[in-house]
Amino acid sequence: MRLTVVGCSGSYPGPDSPASCYLVEADQDGRTWRVLLDLGSGALGRLHRHADPLSIDGVFISHLHPDHWFDMSGYYVLRKYHPAGRQPRVPVHAPKGAATQMARAYGLPENPGMTGEFDFHVHDEARPVTLGPFTVEVLRVVHPVEAYALKVTADGRSLVYTGDTGPNEPLVDFAKDSDLLLAEASFVEGEDNPADLHLTGKEAGEAATAAGVGRLLLTHIPPWYDKQIALEEARPVYDGQLDLARCGTTYDV
Repeated sequence: MRLTVVGCSGSYPGPDSPASCYLVEADQDGRTWRVLLDLGSGALGRLHRHADPLSIDGVFISHLHPDHWFDMSGYYVLRKYHPAGRQPRVPVHAPKGAATQMARAYGLPENPGMTGEFDFHVHDEARPVTLGPFTVEVLRVVHPVEAYALKVTADGRSLVYTGDTGPNEPLVDFAKDSDLLLAEASFVEGEDNPADLHLTGKEAGEAATAAGVGRLLLTHIPPWYDKQIALEEARPVYDGQLDLARCGTTYDV
């Protein structure tokens, strides 16, 4: 299983990266399967560097803040009007209300909205999704809107993406013994940070240690912060393999 960081900027696209988007790939039955974890602002254009957008087998949206889904608008256009012809519907797994919110954002009537291009499914913590070699599980996390962490398993390996979340114990259990934890680190220790919104680098490192994960990648750092701060906060509390998520980089899970 491979993870490519298409976009990792927090809250809005930054000078070096689009907003949140992660391409996960695994091989099965003689072909490569591909899913996206989020498709945030500015990410669709960058995705072309790593995969044909028409080759995506499924999209999983962590929550409905625009920096995590807004390029679904462009993806709708691509799939509807591509010169190769109108494409089959692609599964989109998201919090409830996604189909309505996406239609409204593009100025479409709610019915049919984007349902001719996307096959919408609502996240269900009790029902893992199987798609080719992937099994995807979700966990409701702490954020001002309905938000989920995502666990992707394939070939006996697992990665957990926190999405946006404040500190919470269920996330630690969810990430237990995963091979890679892709954790947001939007806040800085010592600031007047709102509760139940985001993690600091230290909190991400503490969660990774408590979960016993093999590798920690810090992501979703807003452009107004120096990314090295998050790294420096996490290093004293996590002694495993640690790095910043970097736009365009592929990691073996």
